[in-house]
Amino acid sequence: MGYRVAVVGATGNVGREMLNILAEREFPCDEIAAVASPRSTGMEIEFGETGKMLKVKNIEHFDFTGWDIALFAAGSGPTKIYAPKAAAQGCVVIDNSSLYRMEPDVPLIVPEVNPDAIDGYTQRNIIANPNCSTAQMVVALKPLHDKAKIKRVVVSTYQSVSGAGKAGMDELFEQSRAIFVGDQAEPHKFTKQIAFNVIPHIDVFLDDGSTKEEWKMVVETKKIMDPKVKVQATCVRVPVFVGHAESISLEFEDEISAEEAQNILREAPGVMLVDKREDGGYVTPVECVGDGATYVSRVREDPTVENGLALWCVSDNLRKGAALNAVQIAELLGRRHLKKG
Repeated sequence: MGYRVAVVGATGNVGREMLNILAEREFPCDEIAAVASPRSTGMEIEFGETGKMLKVKNIEHFDFTGWDIALFAAGSGPTKIYAPKAAAQGCVVIDNSSLYRMEPDVPLIVPEVNPDAIDGYTQRNIIANPNCSTAQMVVALKPLHDKAKIKRVVVSTYQSVSGAGKAGMDELFEQSRAIFVGDQAEPHKFTKQIAFNVIPHIDVFLDDGSTKEEWKMVVETKKIMDPKVKVQATCVRVPVFVGHAESISLEFEDEISAEEAQNILREAPGVMLVDKREDGGYVTPVECVGDGATYVSRVREDPTVENGLALWCVSDNLRKGAALNAVQIAELLGRRHLKKG
């Protein structure tokens, strides 16, 4: 006996990926609904590679009564309206937006890192999915934290344009094409030209000079992993279609060598260690696309601090950074709380 699952925002990048992953992982669905805004109502969307076509339903008229799980990939605006309605109708919401992440009575979950926190979902019937850049980082850091206690994290991200949705991907493509034929590359989605450039600015600026994306990495890491960990983040948009990369420097309370860290990461859930100290012995964003792992490379000791390590971390932001993590939360929820059959 399976679940009745609704994917809200099913026509967007992340929503489509959620449908793909539900099918790919053979999530036990008795019924699956693709739900989106009125402008998408009636269009057909494929349920992964099953060959099954789903007719998109209008979120404004969708009744969540009797549905077990709703995976929301609709953005904060629609989520603010419809997620509480779904939760009130008895459907557990797993939300990919930033809306509920820092609510104290909403668990923020990365299943490999803090699975026990999911037990708090009953307070609101809502579970939050973390920011894409945070999700991959904590998967890599948690096993090291368990071994030697991380005191401080300094991270610089190299985030793909798919993190800004279809409009971001379209802008990179259009600007690249324009440059090749000698036309102007006008920015619309981003604040500056993204093609053949990098932009040290994701989301809005805050009063302290950081951006909201950087703030998210700080507060979400504390909530998911450990409130005592200090985090400094610089988030950068790069001209890559899919796949986020991160350069991470760590300071630990206890001594830990690069070799110890490699051995730990080699066995860690959700992590794939590819760390050969030779040309090409590391993973780049284009190589992680379509994969669910968080890849770690270039693990080395940092001599500038006591008990320091540095590493390189890469993951498909549409999968582990969003859709896959949401489906993994649904699987965890099923195992622990919504058992059927």
